[in-house]
Amino acid sequence: MNKTICVYSSSSCAIDKVYFDAARKLGREIAIRNDIFLYGGGLTGLMGAVAEAVHNNNGKVIGVIPEALNVKGIVYESCDELIITKDMRTRKAKMDSLSEAFIALPGGYGTLEELLEIITLKQLHYHCKPIVILNINNFYDKLIEFFEQIITLKFAKRECSTLYFTTNDIKEALDYIDSYTPSMPSSKWLTDVDV
Repeated sequence: MNKTICVYSSSSCAIDKVYFDAARKLGREIAIRNDIFLYGGGLTGLMGAVAEAVHNNNGKVIGVIPEALNVKGIVYESCDELIITKDMRTRKAKMDSLSEAFIALPGGYGTLEELLEIITLKQLHYHCKPIVILNINNFYDKLIEFFEQIITLKFAKRECSTLYFTTNDIKEALDYIDSYTPSMPSSKWLTDVDV
C-alpha cells in the first residue's frame, strides 16, 4: 500500500469512451488503495481522466511536466505536487526515480516510447520495479504479438516476457503490483540469445 504508481497514457480526447471509463476506474482504484498517482501532468485525454478520478476519490496526484508544456490548457493545475523539468528526457528520468511501479494504459507514440524504455531499463538491470501493460479493449494485442515475434526470432530471450505483466483487468493490475516480489532475470544481456 501507499506505493507511487506511474501511469503512462494518452492525451487524446478523440478516443473511444471505453478507454476513458477504464482510466477513471484506474484512478478510482489507485485512490481507494491509498496509492499515489504519478504521471506526466497533463489535463487532457486519459491523463486528465485518471488524475480527476484520483482526486474525486480523495487520492494524491503528482504531475511531472517539462517547462515547455507547463501552460494553461495543457497542464493539470490541480496536481497536489507539480514538478517542472527542463525537458522531456529529464521529465522521464524524474518519473522513473519517483515511481515504485509502472502501468501503461492505451496511448500513442509517447506512451509506447515510455513503456518500451521502462521495459528496456528493467532488462538492463537499472530497476526491478513492476511493469503492467493494461490491455484495455485488446488495444495492445498487436504489440504483445510483436513482442512474441521478437522472442521467437531470437532477438530477445524467452525470459524477457517476465519483465512485464499484461492484463485487461484493473484490479488484477493493481493486485499484481501489491504482491510483486522483485526478481531480475539471470542475465543482464537478455538479447544475447542462445542459438
